[in-house]
Amino acid sequence: MEQLLQSVKIGINEKIYVKDPESSDLGKRIVEQSILMIDEMGFESFTFKKLGIKIGSNESSIYRYFENKHKLLLYLTSWYWGWLEYQLVFATNSIADPWHKLEKAIEIVTKNTVEDSSFSHINEVLLNKIVINEYSKSYLTKEVDTENKEGYFVIYKRLVNRLTKMIEGVNDTYRFPSSLASTILEGSLHQHFLKDHFSSLTDCHENGDPTQYFTHLVVNSLKV
Repeated sequence: MEQLLQSVKIGINEKIYVKDPESSDLGKRIVEQSILMIDEMGFESFTFKKLGIKIGSNESSIYRYFENKHKLLLYLTSWYWGWLEYQLVFATNSIADPWHKLEKAIEIVTKNTVEDSSFSHINEVLLNKIVINEYSKSYLTKEVDTENKEGYFVIYKRLVNRLTKMIEGVNDTYRFPSSLASTILEGSLHQHFLKDHFSSLTDCHENGDPTQYFTHLVVNSLKV
């Protein structure tokens, strides 16, 4: 899978960026350093001015790639979901048994992230932390309906749809496959957040990790 991923380019909606950051060394440095800085200081404190100082470039050069930091966050989260989708597809493609396929998919989307050497300028571990802590800020905005129509969230929705089809493959009479699929993705982020910040509100640090919890939840929900 690692060799295959080395030839993969995560396709991001072109409306999210002004210039594809993957097209130049400067663009890749913008992505690389923005991940490090957002993880360190949080999205609210992060600015293009601070990023420009960090990469030794004019602030205006960053605006040639992204209209604003909201669009940059959309790019980073879209890239993460696209990367996770490739992980899921490659890991489950050869699995014939529907239950085994679904359980593997749950493992892929809920487990702790490890760094992927296929993308040297992106630290997937830190990006995962950003998605856990900041992803909701990409869509809890007044512009969410417009951005949704523009296809800004298409990768995330496609990932939910893949899980939905796997759930239907296990039990096609279950009435809430899309709701369960989106709960797995959103709930996994929430459980990882609780583990780090509100440990008394989750059992995932004592009675198993989020993967075990969501596997248990799904299996019991889909039992015929």
